[in-house]
Amino acid sequence: MSKTKKLQLIAAAALLASAFSTQAQTAGSWLARIGATNISPDVTSGNLTAPSLPGTKVDINDSTQLGGGITYMLTDNWAVDLPLAMPFKHTLSGDGAIAGVGKLGDVKALPFTLLGQYRFMAPNAQLRPYVGAGITYAKFYHSRSTGVLSSLTGGSPTTFTVDSKWAPTVQLGVVFNVNDKLFVDTMISKTWLKTTSHLSTGQTIDTKLDPISMSIGIGMRFR
Repeated sequence: MSKTKKLQLIAAAALLASAFSTQAQTAGSWLARIGATNISPDVTSGNLTAPSLPGTKVDINDSTQLGGGITYMLTDNWAVDLPLAMPFKHTLSGDGAIAGVGKLGDVKALPFTLLGQYRFMAPNAQLRPYVGAGITYAKFYHSRSTGVLSSLTGGSPTTFTVDSKWAPTVQLGVVFNVNDKLFVDTMISKTWLKTTSHLSTGQTIDTKLDPISMSIGIGMRFR
């Protein structure tokens, strides 16, 4: 085979490979992922309003659920991301002056988040770090109290609700492109969220949750 022919074949192969690989995360691509998401509240509790023991506070545990999301590439670098997950169930327990009393109740949370992202590197890069920022609506529902809460507050029984709130969210992540279609996405985000719980006894308690979310998922590119 002549040198010219070899160069032509090499150039054609390179062009074909480039055309194939640059579609990994280009403008107009839809990316869908599924995996697991953990939400860990960084709790700063206020005091339960009177009548209550001074320093009556609450703590809230973390929760892990099936998660994922959908991303649309506006350009080769800019994207809109919609994280998705099953409802998270969080346990409320005593803290401060009532630390150690045990479980006070639980509540389900379903965060709705919309993020704008900037993805670094070229669309066909194997590793693509990204940053994101957006807004979250934290929906709290299906709260259930325990006898412990009722005994502390004198209700018969004491029930409670948690206010749903809007809050800002920032995000940091990285995508590992396995090939033109498959990828692995890992992400951590922070939401600045403060809410108020209302007891059936008329008492309230303000709680700064500021949750940190971590997720990992396997995804596929669609167009």
